[in-house]
Amino acid sequence: MSETRLDRFDAYRARMNARILDEGDHLGVKRFFNLDSAAYRDGALDGRTKELLGLVASAVLRCNDCIDYHLEQCAEAGFSDDELMDALNVALVVGGSIVIPHLRHAVETIDMIRDREAG
Repeated sequence: MSETRLDRFDAYRARMNARILDEGDHLGVKRFFNLDSAAYRDGALDGRTKELLGLVASAVLRCNDCIDYHLEQCAEAGFSDDELMDALNVALVVGGSIVIPHLRHAVETIDMIRDREAG
């Protein structure tokens, strides 16, 4: 199996996050990274639902890296393709036609995740 865009994204994200967090002792950066992680923990809403919300927000904000990250988290949380497409439809309605290229990206990413899961 050849390396995919998603594999390269995962490696880059891990490498650069480590680099950023190892850069000196910048309290503000470390606090933001912690805040971001904490936002997706169980609270009044479960973490699984929050990941789906993150996916919708990422699509509306048109951040493909964020879409990829949240799709991986949503797949790990057990969301089906139908559930993911339903959430992405909400993003499309909220964000409008400018979201369509990011919807294409998301569908390609879902395919890559499912191929990865299949082995």
